[in-house]
Amino acid sequence: MNDQIKQIAERLAGLRDALDIGAREMAASCGISEEQYLAYESGEKDIPVSTLHQISVKYGIDLSALMFGDEPRMNAYFLTRAGKGAAVERTKAYKYQSLAAGFMNRKADPFIVTVEPNADSVPVHLNTHPGQEFNLVIEGRVLLQIGDKTLELGPGDSIYFDANRPHGMKALDGKTVKFLAVII
Repeated sequence: MNDQIKQIAERLAGLRDALDIGAREMAASCGISEEQYLAYESGEKDIPVSTLHQISVKYGIDLSALMFGDEPRMNAYFLTRAGKGAAVERTKAYKYQSLAAGFMNRKADPFIVTVEPNADSVPVHLNTHPGQEFNLVIEGRVLLQIGDKTLELGPGDSIYFDANRPHGMKALDGKTVKFLAVII
């Protein structure tokens, strides 16, 4: 198991313990089964950022605290130098670099997301989360699925969408994709 995934799972279990709520209640707040939630909390399965975002909103904890273990402290501005944002590799295919992890009471969560290519036969994994999302492709080409609609985006293309709709993506052309994702 990836150490970062294990650390996120431990923080998730710690949050539930601190809030004194059961796994069933936490799972229900995410719209998933208790079995699936417990697999996330045990570190058996990687928990999607969208689910962490739902938990952070529902229980009033900063997403950065769940993902990176650090509480934000800045309230005037937070500077992230190129390549220096707090990063977590969610799976072998996805890496998230937070661009505002140290800013308190954020209204949005911006990330640079790196997606590694998979075999063409691997289906797009769809997820949902409350709110809206903005993506701007920086390099590579990506297949983005929103509901039943599939779109191909390349460098400079952007999309803003309702994140409550099932959505997911995969790298095209056997090349790595980098994009700016802002979860609002």
